[in-house]
Amino acid sequence: MLKIITVCGLGVGSSLIMKMTVENVMKQMGVKCNIENWDVGTVKGKPYDMLVTTSGFKKNFADQDNVIYLNNIVDTNEAKAKLEDYLKKNNLI
Repeated sequence: MLKIITVCGLGVGSSLIMKMTVENVMKQMGVKCNIENWDVGTVKGKPYDMLVTTSGFKKNFADQDNVIYLNNIVDTNEAKAKLEDYLKKNNLI
């Protein structure tokens, strides 16, 4: 099962909203996954397949290729396009 982490500064507000957005999109696409939300400091020690965050955290994850950056955390169309693209490129769907 795909493990996804959503990340924001404190791990409470934006990451929880992104978690709900990503859950919605993954359900629409029929992709089974486990999604957790974390703060930017804690996530470094967590194992995951994909990380979803905002563009404001690009410097924190610049060395990783499994990160999706959202401009609008409640825009399911943006999230779906980016998640679907990533999943297809990595043969996960």
